[in-house]
Amino acid sequence: MTTPALLPLSGRRIPTLSPGASSFPHHRATLRLSEKFILLLILSAFVTLCFGAFFFLPDNSKHKRFDLGLEDVLIPHIDPPKEGKHSSGQVVIHGQGGHDEHRHREEEESLRDKIRADHERALQEAKEKLRKSREELQAEIQTEKNKVVEDLKKKDSGPKPLPPVPMPKVVGVSDGEPLEPDVKEKRDKIREMMKHAWDSYRQYGWGHNELKPLAKKGHSTNIFGNSQLGATIVDALDTLYIMGLHEEFRDGQEWIEQNLDFGVNAEVSVFEVNIRFIGGLLAAYYPLRTGSKCSGMAVFKMKAVQLAEKLLPAFNTPTGIPWAIVNLKSGVGRNWGWASAGSSILAEFGTLHMEFVHLTYLTGNPAYYQKVMHIRKLLAKMDRPNGLYPNYLNPRTGRWGQHHTSVGGLGDSFYEYLLKAWLMSDKTDAEARKTYDDAIEAIERHLIRKSNGGLTFIGEWKNGHLERKMGHLACFAGGMFALGADGSPDDKAGHYLQLGAEIAHTCHESYDRTVLKLGPEAFKFDSGLEAVAVRQNEKYYILRPEVIETYWYMWRFTHDPKYRQWGWEAAQAIDKYCRVSGGFSGVKDVYSSNPTYDDVQQSFFLAETLKYLYLLFSSDDLMPFESWVFNTEAHPLPVLHLGNITLPGSEPARR
Repeated sequence: MTTPALLPLSGRRIPTLSPGASSFPHHRATLRLSEKFILLLILSAFVTLCFGAFFFLPDNSKHKRFDLGLEDVLIPHIDPPKEGKHSSGQVVIHGQGGHDEHRHREEEESLRDKIRADHERALQEAKEKLRKSREELQAEIQTEKNKVVEDLKKKDSGPKPLPPVPMPKVVGVSDGEPLEPDVKEKRDKIREMMKHAWDSYRQYGWGHNELKPLAKKGHSTNIFGNSQLGATIVDALDTLYIMGLHEEFRDGQEWIEQNLDFGVNAEVSVFEVNIRFIGGLLAAYYPLRTGSKCSGMAVFKMKAVQLAEKLLPAFNTPTGIPWAIVNLKSGVGRNWGWASAGSSILAEFGTLHMEFVHLTYLTGNPAYYQKVMHIRKLLAKMDRPNGLYPNYLNPRTGRWGQHHTSVGGLGDSFYEYLLKAWLMSDKTDAEARKTYDDAIEAIERHLIRKSNGGLTFIGEWKNGHLERKMGHLACFAGGMFALGADGSPDDKAGHYLQLGAEIAHTCHESYDRTVLKLGPEAFKFDSGLEAVAVRQNEKYYILRPEVIETYWYMWRFTHDPKYRQWGWEAAQAIDKYCRVSGGFSGVKDVYSSNPTYDDVQQSFFLAETLKYLYLLFSSDDLMPFESWVFNTEAHPLPVLHLGNITLPGSEPARR
């Protein structure tokens, strides 16, 4: 980095001297600096004297509150002191009585004395400066300049150490090795697939966000600002660790320590970098095994906090609903051009809670928690058509955009995070649980239907009409219903576990009815077609995890062997049709026996798809639900057993 030619000093600029140059380049420049220094002191004294009287002017300002109809949510306010009014309308502070006038006179006299003293002190300092020689003045200026340089060095030396916090208590974590030899063999195969994906990225795409496995080079998309942020490295870290690939984990750790820099001039998706980067870094920070020496590294926590600070400017909107995109360098935010009338997206601004709560826990900074709770409070006050949350919300006006509701793309993880906020709080965040239950009740009433062939599916609500189409992304909901069954109202635990099983069955059918035994991006339930994609642009598979995610949750809650069987079918299909010499690639048509590749190895393939498969063939004591909650990118974060400490909106912990 080149040294700037000018350094700021008390509102002025001082030329930087090159090494070996004289401290006094020429006489006139020295006099000019000294004269400016003296004039500045005299001017400060003059300003103090002339403008001090403004302190005594009565405060007749009138404050007007901006009203969007949600002023108590959108406009921060401070509770005023207790006040009363005389019959004349004059406001007085209770308990002061007739002593107010005398007290105010004393305060004014005290303030005048302070101003006089400040004035005399400034004049005395100016006189002392006038008595000094040019050499003494130049030395003082150089001293001040050196102090500024030193302060800048301290500022650039990196963030201050974060306060120590007790590590969440994590128990019952093991390597999860299954007892059955055939299950262990399947798990070992999944581990080998992970190693092939990682080694290929390590060889051909190292440092890039993702990999083009056929072209054998790096790949990036606009969600990462086309910068080389190593998304695959951060996303894969905890999967490597869970699988016991510690050498690979250390390679990733070393790259992060030496190369991961968020000071780039790049626009990134707030949602994507939160779930992949902040989630991935936090999951790598927390120790995944008792007594581990590989994880728990402070660098992961520090990097997560550095990135979180870069995301905070996205919340600078009239409503506090964040922009979808933010520039990491400038902090300028905007929304996707295709989103309804400049709206933010429900699944994006609603999928921040887990990571931001952990950021507040680890740093002691309440800002992160306050941001996500503000979003929840705003949504709670808004009208919802038929109890449903539309996918679009304008961050300027606080009004809904197009009335489109989906449990798939644009809406999915909003509902997931309501449930997981409750689970992560050790089931004390009753507000989150109630909001989840109400939302799921509306979804079941308006979006969930049975096809003529008996398949349960989740449609999409568009302007009062149900579209009988379900996306691959919506297949995660089977696992969500099962995860939320315990604690559901009106003794409906069995009902929601059954609903989860029905969704799992439907999504398996979407896989089984293709040539490649891999599921399409979206599938219809009308015109005699069920669980089948119709449009060409819905027939692709990009290594998505959602169906396998539901298989894993259903296995954990039921131990029905069909879920492991279905998972193994999917693993075999991925290995057969998506594996290439340079990694794994998505395919463009799952109904074609001769598919073409999209040539992208998505980072979530390593973070989610392979992790869920590995967990499916592991014992239940690997990442037990009592201790861990997985974010929407499958990064495990520990349950925060806060004891008697309660966050707003929560109930005291039950014992």
